[in-house]
Amino acid sequence: MNGTLHVAYEVCDAILMRIQHLNHSTYQHQYHVVWGTKYRRKILKPYVLKELKKSLYETCKKYPTLWIESMNTNEDHVHIQIEIPPNITISDAVGKLKGLSSRHLRSKFRFIREIYLEKDGIWSVGYFTSTVGLNESQVKKYIEWQSKKDKPQRSRLF
Repeated sequence: MNGTLHVAYEVCDAILMRIQHLNHSTYQHQYHVVWGTKYRRKILKPYVLKELKKSLYETCKKYPTLWIESMNTNEDHVHIQIEIPPNITISDAVGKLKGLSSRHLRSKFRFIREIYLEKDGIWSVGYFTSTVGLNESQVKKYIEWQSKKDKPQRSRLF
């Protein structure tokens, strides 16, 4: 596969879920990630949101194994459903998204530069993350099904 990314899909409970392949792994890792603006300032107005989305999608173009499934915001925080491969830590991916988007928004909007005079960025330090995907009962059924899958089938000739 030479480091290329291959995409497959699996239908699971009527949800189309991507299955990704790297050189030595196959994965299906999606996360719900939330982070807020520093001091919970309400700066994510519709015109800022347009530039934020542009910046986040540009970051994913630079790092093609990152993939944003969905995104939404309030005026003071961001929600993203994102696919992150196993060879990139969640903290590294979130750090890149927050860092590059902070620089982009500061360069585009004077009022943001004036609100956040320090060079630390516009986002609060932390973030929330949870996994998205198969639930426990689905995983258990899949594992149990594996032993049935491997049994040879007898064919009848008559």
